[in-house]
Amino acid sequence: MSVDVKKITLDGLWTNNPALVQLLGLCPLLAVTGSVVNAIGLGLASTIVLLGSNLTISAFRKFVPGAVRLPIFVMIIASFVTAIELLMQAFTYELYQILGIFIPLIVTNCAIMGRADAFASKNPVSASLLDGLMMGLGFSAVLIVLGAMREALGSGTLFADMQLLFGAGAESWKIVLVDDYSGFLFAVLPPGAFVGMGLLIALKNIIDGKLEERQKRLTPAEPKDTQRARVTG
Repeated sequence: MSVDVKKITLDGLWTNNPALVQLLGLCPLLAVTGSVVNAIGLGLASTIVLLGSNLTISAFRKFVPGAVRLPIFVMIIASFVTAIELLMQAFTYELYQILGIFIPLIVTNCAIMGRADAFASKNPVSASLLDGLMMGLGFSAVLIVLGAMREALGSGTLFADMQLLFGAGAESWKIVLVDDYSGFLFAVLPPGAFVGMGLLIALKNIIDGKLEERQKRLTPAEPKDTQRARVTG
């Protein structure tokens, strides 16, 4: 079976983005995107779990009975989440504490379970790996953009506390956008996350509408059927 790389890539990053189109995994997405570092941490964890679960489920898809496939998928996903959780406790413990319950809750992320059941269980390993990567990157991109919006508006900074994920050398990555910024509390509260997410979805819909209009203009109109009138003398 050939892998349609372009379609899978576009589906994951834009056309069928798990956050903007499927609207899956919104609970952790809205909860942890108060800063860029939190968004990157959850995005990396989700992407690794997607890659691992898609790979495993696709490789063993022919040996999984249909009647118990969902419990088996949950166990596979839970195994990868546990591994990620232990790694974060070992190497990024402070970030792990900040993300809290939302790391183990990746097990119940509908975006991951949905790809396992809808794609990985029906497609070969190569396509499933690509699907997991693109869906993870699409989900992570929305996390990071929303996190950047909320951090900039709420704290007046970007890339603060990056040392929690990338080590002490990343402490200098912090960008102060506004000196002596008093903060915009609404942006870092849950209502700010909902408003920011709504703006991103609206922006995507506007772009899709513009692209559709452009495509219609570039597509030549089909000639209308003409009928000849027969004249008899």
